[in-house]
Amino acid sequence: MSETAQDDEAAHRVPWRGHAAALAFGAFAVGTDAFVIAGLLPDIGSSLHVSVGAAGQLVSVFSLAYAVLSPLLAALTGKWSRRTVLITALLVFAVGNVVTALAPDYVLVLAARIVAAAGAAMFTPNAGATAATLAGPRHRGRAIAIVTVGLTASLALGAPLGTLIGNACGWQTTMWFVTALALFVVPVIALRVPDIRLGSGVGLRQRLAPLADRRVAGVLAGTLVAFVGIYLPYTYIIEVFRPAVAGDGSRVALLLLVFGLAGTAGNLLAGRLADWQGPHKVVIAATLLLAVVFLLMTVSHTSYPVAIVLVAFTGIASWSITAPQQQRMIALAAPGAESLGVSLNAAVMYLAISLSSVLGAGILNSLSPPYISAVAAGFAVVAAFVTALAGRAERRRATPDSPGAAPRPARAGAPAK
Repeated sequence: MSETAQDDEAAHRVPWRGHAAALAFGAFAVGTDAFVIAGLLPDIGSSLHVSVGAAGQLVSVFSLAYAVLSPLLAALTGKWSRRTVLITALLVFAVGNVVTALAPDYVLVLAARIVAAAGAAMFTPNAGATAATLAGPRHRGRAIAIVTVGLTASLALGAPLGTLIGNACGWQTTMWFVTALALFVVPVIALRVPDIRLGSGVGLRQRLAPLADRRVAGVLAGTLVAFVGIYLPYTYIIEVFRPAVAGDGSRVALLLLVFGLAGTAGNLLAGRLADWQGPHKVVIAATLLLAVVFLLMTVSHTSYPVAIVLVAFTGIASWSITAPQQQRMIALAAPGAESLGVSLNAAVMYLAISLSSVLGAGILNSLSPPYISAVAAGFAVVAAFVTALAGRAERRRATPDSPGAAPRPARAGAPAK
């Protein structure tokens, strides 16, 4: 039996839920850093003597660096043990945030955000792939969903808390707070997460092979289109619901909190449904639900109670896409290339965030805010169509003996092997 096979067999016998929870806390730290900057832009701009628009480029630089570095770093660290990769990722992430807090000028802060993005790009995809390997095929969706809870929790709790700390004590204090979160997780992972390997004997060329697979391209295309649609109304939520929030910051904060909490519930539910019904069916249902909700936003954006309901459904549907898409990428990956598959999906997600910001700005400059929701609904419909086509290709081309064949979803209550 190969070293990787032995590691996988041993991993499937461990109590995976506790390990997935530890990895979720790391995802919480990384996600808090990614989401909190947007709430600190005026303070950052004033401190660094740049405009709010220039400060906003810190978000774009982080997202683009993540998108570029995620698959590259997954390939370069493929032969490392997952525990080593995860610990190294958090340390690099911490260094980036320390430099961000201490940097005296804008250019150095930009550079530091790239370093922090490198750590995040190493951690999040590997956390999902590691949890999925520890859980085994029958519980893969649930394991990924638990890790993703860390991201949804960072959106609902970490970012608001970090913003509060920044407003009270300065944005640099928020960077120290995020650094402390990351460093707290390092010994937990070192002591609790098994030392498994996913890529023993797999070279760089083999790791990049999934890019030539049309099934992989179909999954990534679905992720890109879906998340452009998701982040259009989220990024410009103040404009979409301007009549409802009436300039009240607390109302906006509550909408964001509802989005995060609903997203957490949707993510956990999607993980179970993906294990039971198959991940592509969950993604299709979620994107079609998003299309309906976004269309309702175009005509029902003046009532605040209605806004809360619509945002809640948006959170449920949006975060019902992340874990199933990761599950599909892992199922299509060759043995040893699971982390690369997840990293490619994460890279496309961050690329979509950047594209949605640019597209939304263009819509606001030439049209009115309701068009943002209308365009987002169009992207959601296209995402459902792309996912349906890709799902057919996966079922048609995958065979039980192929390295990247997707496993049959387990029925509810079926015991793990």
